[in-house]
Amino acid sequence: MALDPGPPPVSIALPAIRVESELEDLRLAADGTLTVPRDAARAGWWSQGVAPGDPGPAVIVGHVDSYDGPGIFLLLHRLQPGDEAVVRRNDGTSVTFVVDAVHQFQKDVFPTDIVYGPTAEPTLRLITCGGSFDKRTRSYVDNVVVFAHLKAPDPA
Repeated sequence: MALDPGPPPVSIALPAIRVESELEDLRLAADGTLTVPRDAARAGWWSQGVAPGDPGPAVIVGHVDSYDGPGIFLLLHRLQPGDEAVVRRNDGTSVTFVVDAVHQFQKDVFPTDIVYGPTAEPTLRLITCGGSFDKRTRSYVDNVVVFAHLKAPDPA
């Protein structure tokens, strides 16, 4: 029996790097890649994937920069294990995730199964560009991926 998906997210806060952003819905493009936020100052949630707080990897992405300046996830690479990500949902509730690790992967060998593959517990993946900027392709050569788990609720 399938469970009803949790409420969709509307914003994310990353206090350790002073980020707060409303979220736009993102979908897969025709080529199977995840679209990116239209505005470099906003993050986006993969709305065809897992809702934050549900079992599996919820995915939120943001730009590192743009031709107009810094992006919302400019400092994502500075997150450290133990830092928190707070996702507010459209029903007024929020879920808090705790960073486990931050990794940088080459885009041409991106570990799709590790990032997007199923997990038994609720997890969060935060993704942005990183590494060197390739002027020829007008793209960064790497992705920065933050892996986080759902924080256990405080005992009553």
